[in-house]
Amino acid sequence: MSVKNSTLPERGKAGGKANNLLHRFSYNQKLAPYVFITPFLITFLVFFLYPIFSTVVMSFQNILPNQVQFIGLQNYRNLNDPIFFKAISLNLRYTLVTLLVLIPLPMLLAVLLDSKLMRARNFYRSTLFIPALTSVVVAGTIFRLIFGEMPGSLVNQLVGLFGVKPVKWLKLADTSFAALITLATWRWMGVNLLYFLAGLQNIPAELYESAEIDGANAWHRLRSIIIPMLKPVTVYVITISIYGGMAMFTESFMMFSGNRSPNNIGLTIVGYLYRKAFEENNMGYGSAIGLVLLVIVMVVNVIQLHINGTLRKEKRK
Repeated sequence: MSVKNSTLPERGKAGGKANNLLHRFSYNQKLAPYVFITPFLITFLVFFLYPIFSTVVMSFQNILPNQVQFIGLQNYRNLNDPIFFKAISLNLRYTLVTLLVLIPLPMLLAVLLDSKLMRARNFYRSTLFIPALTSVVVAGTIFRLIFGEMPGSLVNQLVGLFGVKPVKWLKLADTSFAALITLATWRWMGVNLLYFLAGLQNIPAELYESAEIDGANAWHRLRSIIIPMLKPVTVYVITISIYGGMAMFTESFMMFSGNRSPNNIGLTIVGYLYRKAFEENNMGYGSAIGLVLLVIVMVVNVIQLHINGTLRKEKRK
């Protein structure tokens, strides 16, 4: 009994030391920030940094079942493919047109909805945002039916009212591109609208009051107050729109019921990557395509940030 009892104080001391160490560790002000950011760092390293590093390595490899061979820049040389440039052309045109539609139109709608004269504003906001809640797969399937080539499809019925014969919308380059733009406009109009509405809420009311005192009309307020004050929101919307336009894939995949559109009229860069990497099992070539896409998006965004003055302001600071 005496031996057993003598060990109890020692155990108590050991337990006390452990508790003190745990207490110091838990309440260490220098260590606490690192503890809190550890989950983010682990997630960033595992799901972002490592995939990028792995993609860069694979872009210099020829990857076959049970065989990996370094081939240098051969995958990048193989990008000299007319189909690849056709996919890039589609994405660039798609991005440009969506910017021309989905920047000014949501901004004007946001101004109208923010007006005191507008009634049922919350109803219109909710209605315009509903398409963004719809799955891209479901939306693409519905629009494929809407732009069907049969006389009973919705668009053919509408143009039939003007005496136009049924059109094979998704088998012609121009009409299929118009269908993709229509889907993008329907789906993302409400999202951009909410961004601009949030920006309008931050404009001080004193600016509008001063403009009214000076006799400014609606056009002058839009040009001199609203557009300049919405510049940060506009830059953000442009940036994410460029990314969304260049990375567009699911919409085209569902509209054309697969990744094999007629004469590749609906093939995007991501679709080309998917075809080469997964359908043809050429992961090295697919990695090279992905890195080129990343560089294109970064270059386009840097150019637009430089044009609108965002990068120049940061350099001055």
